Parts: sequence; structure tokens; C-alpha cells
Amino acid sequence: MTSPQFTRNSDNFCYRHPDRQSFVLCQRCLRTICPECQTQGAVGVICPECMREQQKSQTPAQVKAERRWSRRPTAAVVSSDRPIVTYGIIATTVLVYLTQLIQDSPVQDWLAFYAPYLYPQLTGTFQPWRLLTGMLVHDGLWHIGLNMLAVWMIGRSLEPLLGHARFLALYLISGLGGSVAVALLAFGTPVVGASGAVFGLLGALLVIGRHIGANITFIAILLGINLVIGFLPGRGISWQAHVGGLVTGALIGLIYARTRTRRLLALQILLLAALVVALGALLLVPLAIYT
Repeated sequence: MTSPQFTRNSDNFCYRHPDRQSFVLCQRCLRTICPECQTQGAVGVICPECMREQQKSQTPAQVKAERRWSRRPTAAVVSSDRPIVTYGIIATTVLVYLTQLIQDSPVQDWLAFYAPYLYPQLTGTFQPWRLLTGMLVHDGLWHIGLNMLAVWMIGRSLEPLLGHARFLALYLISGLGGSVAVALLAFGTPVVGASGAVFGLLGALLVIGRHIGANITFIAILLGINLVIGFLPGRGISWQAHVGGLVTGALIGLIYARTRTRRLLALQILLLAALVVALGALLLVPLAIYT
């Protein structure tokens, strides 16, 4: 179910298939296109009309080079609605978990998020990669199983709606937001798991669903239950990462929803960059407190 305002906005639907909702734009003309109309370009995707224009404008030398290297435009990979980024996230996370199972494996020690390691003034060590790599390591089969099940369930619906690049940005920045929240609220606590990023996906789904007029009751209930579980004592769950990921994901969802038109694409990128900078600025707070 969508709101009348959303339905009247043609920018929310494929220009060739007005009944198909999409958040993906052609990289050349910036018109909305559904998965069936997307052809993978060098950067982003291209609509069929722009692809034909690109083919017409090729010089004889370009055509000859494509024939020589078997890279004809007709053989271009056509994007589908398959959530390939979702599958990639799951495959990478599972692969890292398998390396954790090796006897005496140091992987968790290398990748887990531990806020003091961001501040060489305090520990003599600077390991900023932990802000994101903490999402790749998990503390047991149930931990990774539940997180990756959530990624799969949300990603197969949200990724085709947003597009591969936006979905990946949402996942990574939400995970970053979860790590920043841990640094602010549980400074000396080591944390592993993709829960912050998962809550970010839920937050974005909630905001975007509300924007398009969808029924978000079930999402809100699921989110509330999981938040409450995180606050229960003795469960070893980082509620700080959950809250940080949720707030960050909701903000990203709001950015996506409010910068949907073609003329606001540059503003969307600028706002995402500003959000990342703001998260980085928040990491200065522990430095001021503990030094």
C-alpha cells in the first residue's frame, strides 16, 4: 500500500514501466529504472535509451576494440533484482567466521572492535579498521546465524528497492554508527557482530516504509522486541551497537526518502558524506574524556 502523494510522484517509478517502483537511477539521464531496464555500466547502471545512444556515438576504433576484446555492448551484463550485495555480505561474513574456527585463530583478535585501539594517545596503537571489521567476526554459530538470516530477509527486499550501491552504503555506515555508539557508551568493551548494521537496515526500512505509505506495523514490533532483548541483563548483547546502528540507519533512510528526485542526487551524496564526517567527529569525544 502506498500513499497518494507517493503514487503521484513519477520519480518513484520506472519511466518505462510506470507500475514498477524503484530507487535506482540511470547514471546518464538520471531517470528512474527498474531492474529489467538496467544495464551495468562502468559506474552504475544505464537505461536502454542511453545505452543505444552510447552505441551510436562510438567511433570505428572503439567498435573495433570491442570486437577484438569481445566486449560488445550487446554482451553487457544486465542487472537483475537479485540482491547480490546481500549475498556478498553474507558470503564474506561466513568466510571470516570459518577462519575463526581454526584452532588458535587470531582473526577475532585482529578484527573485533575495541574502542581504545582507535586512540594511540591512550594505548600506543591505532587500528581504525576495527570500526568496520567488527561486523565480520561473531561469537558463535547462533550469533552469526541470526545476524545473517536478518541480513538475508531484509536485503532481498530492500536492496532491489534502493540499488546495490545505496544498500551497501547503508550497511557499512550503519555498522560504523554502531561502533561509534559503543565507543561513546561502552568505551572499554570489546564488541563483535553485525548487529549494528542489521539494526541500521531495520531503521532504514522503517523510515522508507513510512515514507511510501507501506504498513510498517510488523517491522516496528520486530524492532521493538529486538531492542528490548538487547537491554536484558546477562545476555552479553551490546545494546549500544544496536541503538547506534538503528539511529544511523534511520537517518540514512530519511536521506534516501527525502532526496529521491533526480535534481537532489548530489545533495543525497553530500548528506551521506556529512553523516560519515559527523560520526567521525563523535569519536573525538572519548579522546576528550579519557585524556
